[in-house]
Amino acid sequence: MTDSSSFETLLAETSCRFINLDPDRIDGEIHKILKQIGNLLSVDRCFVFHIDSSRRRHRVTHLWTRRERPDDPFVVGTVVQEGFPWVGEKMLHRQEILVNRLDELPPDADSERAYCRDMGIKSFLMLPMYSQDLIVGLIGVDAIQSERQWHEKDLRRLRLLGEILANALIRKQKDQEILKLKERLEAENIYLREEARLSREQTDIVGNSAPIRRVLAQAEQVAATGSTVLILGETGTGKQLLARMIHRLSKLRDRPLVTVNCGALSPTLIEAELFGKEKGAYTGAVNKQIGRFEIADGSTLFLDEIGELPLEIQAKFLRVLENGEFERLGGPKTIRVRARIIAATNRDLSQAVRDGTFREDLFYRLNVFPITLPPLRERRGDIPLLAWAFVKELEIALGRRIEQIPKAGMDFLQAQPWPGNVRELRNLIEHSMILSRDKRLELFIADKPSTKATKPNRSLREVEKDHISKVLKERGWRVRGRNGAAEILDLKPSTLESRMKKLGIRRP
Repeated sequence: MTDSSSFETLLAETSCRFINLDPDRIDGEIHKILKQIGNLLSVDRCFVFHIDSSRRRHRVTHLWTRRERPDDPFVVGTVVQEGFPWVGEKMLHRQEILVNRLDELPPDADSERAYCRDMGIKSFLMLPMYSQDLIVGLIGVDAIQSERQWHEKDLRRLRLLGEILANALIRKQKDQEILKLKERLEAENIYLREEARLSREQTDIVGNSAPIRRVLAQAEQVAATGSTVLILGETGTGKQLLARMIHRLSKLRDRPLVTVNCGALSPTLIEAELFGKEKGAYTGAVNKQIGRFEIADGSTLFLDEIGELPLEIQAKFLRVLENGEFERLGGPKTIRVRARIIAATNRDLSQAVRDGTFREDLFYRLNVFPITLPPLRERRGDIPLLAWAFVKELEIALGRRIEQIPKAGMDFLQAQPWPGNVRELRNLIEHSMILSRDKRLELFIADKPSTKATKPNRSLREVEKDHISKVLKERGWRVRGRNGAAEILDLKPSTLESRMKKLGIRRP
């Protein structure tokens, strides 16, 4: 039995230690207190288990031992239920465990009995720790030198100390949650600013053609479900715009859409960007970083260029999709999130799977609801709507007003192949608006980079003349008939002949 005055002194000191104590110092103080408890009770080991958020598992979080043994599996981080099922079951039912001699253990405590014999433990005591009515974990002690007859006074004293430690752990947990919330809010603020910027720009998908109406119908169908969406399409078709639309139509619309460009970062940086990193995780990691998955918890995570995700990261990414679990770089703690995933790529993922550059199981996990955005050349009827939408969008930013797009110019736009799709069209409109001198849009085509000296800009007339001449030469100057120049240019033969005359194109 311990001296009453010594215990009262420890109880008072323990209560005072945590007043205004920095949360980062709580763990260290608990370890010191466990040592004092061990000395007062004349035991060989004192420990604390902390129950996790699922309320189903206890993990060793604090441990003091008089004689450490390197072969002892009972260390900080141990999940109690995995090695000691009988003890774990008792704890889940909030039962106190008092063992004076090992022969008091029931038949179903085989694991506990074998462990105690291996480690030389003669007696042990474990009590639930409460903060008010909430069970926080468990405090326990082991006796190795000799068997102990545990008395009610031992139990009462350990309960009181356990309550103080439970309150300290609750305070630490709340402080950590507040810090995590603050970090998340700070990170979210970046995306909220991006949301505000993008809301001022063109955010609606423009078009009335059958292909784009089909895409919009698919997006509306899947938006409310929360299912994973894979957006496919060539560069510049508007995959990010469609992702934003799906998020805006979903139940998560009040949270910001979190975006990651998987093709813009190195393997190390993309892993830190997705999963976060602890300070010192690698050379140059001087600060802790919250990953995009954490920021997107309860919201939507848009992964652009998912086909560029490095193979070595794909397994970790698959685990998040399947279980919602991951660890930060350099961190042992498992983090759990629930985020809706929208991915996009301009690559053929089926071919990437065959080539061995993309995991097959990840492809099938992403390919729940694929939506393919059509290239602009397959929706030429939308080009006039898009052209005017870009004009109206850019008028304020450029300080220019356009009231007319000549029919010849619009016909030219609709005749182009647009390898860069909608993005290329927008860039052309912006470029031409800058160079146009009045309220009539004059199209200027920027030449592609060349080793030859060329004029930086050409008029629509020059571009149209060169293009028609090139097609005529390729067709042997045959205007009419199957595979004639008129068919290739998607013009009536009479219209083409009229254009040739107007542009001064003559067969040599």
